[in-house]
Amino acid sequence: MLDRDLYDRGMAVRRKVLGDAHVDRSLARATPFDADFQEYITKQAWGSVWTRPGLDTRTRSMLTIAMLAALGKDGEFKLHIRATRNTGVTRDEVKEILLQTAVYAGVPTANHAIALARSVYDEMDAEEAKG
Repeated sequence: MLDRDLYDRGMAVRRKVLGDAHVDRSLARATPFDADFQEYITKQAWGSVWTRPGLDTRTRSMLTIAMLAALGKDGEFKLHIRATRNTGVTRDEVKEILLQTAVYAGVPTANHAIALARSVYDEMDAEEAKG
């Protein structure tokens, strides 16, 4: 059963962090197989957790980047690096996050995440240059 308020709050922050284009693509690609998952992440991750008052969006973004890097979740990591343009996390802060990741999750893990982040930043720079 859809909890409309929780879903709406989650959708608002999901769009704020990931951007309308990404969310619209995710929802448009949803099928009967994964539509329940889309609802779940919108309500639970975005609505129940990201909207809590204990941490601001920027801090949650930094924590998410560190955890995704440490866990080697490349696709989600790249998504959240791209989202930094919406969350206010700077490239210098991402650099610091990944240095911290190297200490606690290992140099190979951080090295891989740095390469991924660089590729995302290169894409973002190219998009920005195009206008």
